[in-house]
Amino acid sequence: MRNNKEPSSVFSDLTAAATDDDSGTDQYELTIGSAEKVNDQSVERELDEMLESVEDALPTDEAEFDEEIIKENLDEVLLMLISLRGETHGKELISDLTRLFDAQLSPGTVYPGLHSLEEEDVLHMHKKVRTKEYSINDEREVRMSVERTMLQHLAFGYLLYSFLPRL
Repeated sequence: MRNNKEPSSVFSDLTAAATDDDSGTDQYELTIGSAEKVNDQSVERELDEMLESVEDALPTDEAEFDEEIIKENLDEVLLMLISLRGETHGKELISDLTRLFDAQLSPGTVYPGLHSLEEEDVLHMHKKVRTKEYSINDEREVRMSVERTMLQHLAFGYLLYSFLPRL
C-alpha cells in the first residue's frame, strides 16, 4: 500500500490506477451486454483487483464501504456485477455484495432494484427452471449511469477534500 502519499495526488493516482496497466490499455474495460456466463473465479479475481487498485490509490490501509452507500448506489453496483458476470441471478449478486462490500442486503432490497432496471430495459431477464438470470440489455445506459454516479461521488469527495485545509 502507498499510505505515505501526498493528498494532492490521490485523485490522479486513482484515475491512473483504474485506467492504466502495463500495456497502456484500459485495465477494467467491461464487456457489457454479453449474455455468456463467465467463470466465477475470474470475476472474483477481477473484482478483487479492482478493489486493490482503489486501496493502492488512496491514502488508507483498506477501502471500506458503508452498507448505506452500497444501498444508495445499488443500481450501479448491480450493473457493474452483472456486466462482469455476463449473466447472473439474484442469489449470486447478494453473495457478491456480502463478499465484496460486507453488505448484508436482503432479497427485498436487491430484487426490486433488479426488477426496476428490467422495467427500464437496462437489464434483460431470462426465466430459468428455478431462477431468473439477468444480463445487460442497454450498454449505453449502463455506461451513462455509472459515469453519472462516479462523477457525483468524485465531485462530492473533492468538495470535502477542499474543505479539509480549513479545519
